[in-house]
Amino acid sequence: MTETASETGSWSELLSRHLGTATMLAGGVALYATNEFLTISLLPSTIAEIGGSRLYAWVTTLYLVGSVVAATSVNPMLLRVGARTSYLMGLTVFGVASLLCAAAPNMEALVAGRTLQGVAGGLLAGLGYALINAALPHRLWTRGSALVSAMWGVATLVGPATGGLFAQFGLWRWAFAAMAVMSGLMAVLVLAVLSSRAGTSGGQPVTAAHKVPVWSLLLMGAAALAVSVAELPRYPVQTAGLLAASVLLIGIFVLVDWRMHVAVLPHSVFGPGPLKWIYLTMSVQMVAAMVTTYVPLFGQRLGNLTPVAAGFLGASLAVGWTASEIVSASVNNTRVIAHVVAAAPLVMASGLALGAVTQRADAPRGSSRCGRWRC
Repeated sequence: MTETASETGSWSELLSRHLGTATMLAGGVALYATNEFLTISLLPSTIAEIGGSRLYAWVTTLYLVGSVVAATSVNPMLLRVGARTSYLMGLTVFGVASLLCAAAPNMEALVAGRTLQGVAGGLLAGLGYALINAALPHRLWTRGSALVSAMWGVATLVGPATGGLFAQFGLWRWAFAAMAVMSGLMAVLVLAVLSSRAGTSGGQPVTAAHKVPVWSLLLMGAAALAVSVAELPRYPVQTAGLLAASVLLIGIFVLVDWRMHVAVLPHSVFGPGPLKWIYLTMSVQMVAAMVTTYVPLFGQRLGNLTPVAAGFLGASLAVGWTASEIVSASVNNTRVIAHVVAAAPLVMASGLALGAVTQRADAPRGSSRCGRWRC
């Protein structure tokens, strides 16, 4: 038993001897994830001050598109400029973008700042995962991965709640300024923890690992933008056409990615086996989960909630998320796992339906919160 503990490492070792490294890896992911959920809680107060409600979805969409593009460039950046420079570039852009959001005079400026935040945040989050094996001893890889992954659960609770508190007192601009300060503190930590040559390729020739799947990313980004633009036209035919164009672009993306040597999706997705259906199921689940973008807005506009209460309503997703993760992680039987995977979309659909039918002026507030918990 002692030998096994020594081989796998311990939490005390990770959080003492390697505390700086662990904080750096987890901090980048926490910065990205918290900012995503924090902004969702701030948006109702933001549009009340600067307008631009028709660009509401763009604030999140372009943030996520930018993060996906940056995440695919993590490995090439590591090999070309090293871990420390990559981190510092990401933190610098993230800090500047946060200040741009804090000073935004209109929604267009906020969307521009959020796009830059997404690019920088995607890079930081990707680095947090990519450097676990290089920055930590082998025996701590599992603990390090668990710590980094746990930041998403923390962010789903801290982000909406903190954003709601800032919005409650009319300080949404200060929330973005606080993210800029956190970026600066992270940069100081990176300089203290990482060496200048960490993660570089050491002069090796450029290979496929150095390249970025440009065409796949362009098609994927175009599909996301088509969905965002679909909310702008005032005629249903135009909206339907843009949604159809988005579906077509996704299909073209899959075909192009399948043929590319450097791709977004792993090549095993296109082979025999259930992996393609697992990815499809995950995609549908994530699309449904993005309703969180509107939860604080619905809470304030439909439920007459205060900004902080609406923020906590958005954070209720973390309750269902955490509970289901604990249950699913304890399942070992293959048949039970298959049943859980099949039931999960039905549970999410029932939660969304419950949330939809309870949006009435005389509906009890607890029923809507229950729907969010089930999602």
